[in-house]
Amino acid sequence: MTRYEIGKAKDKDLSASMEAMKRAAALARKAAMQTDTAIVVVKDKKLVRVTAEQLRNKSGA
Repeated sequence: MTRYEIGKAKDKDLSASMEAMKRAAALARKAAMQTDTAIVVVKDKKLVRVTAEQLRNKSGA
């Protein structure tokens, strides 16, 4: 399913799942910055390691 299809789903849990994933990702980034650890994300279908320092620079923290 695409993001659009998930957002328009009739199942309330499924339609809310995209926002829940966004909140979880934000919490993971916050925890990584607090603990000075890296996270791994998918970018252009490739796994990319993002360090805590890179996260801080992106967020302006």
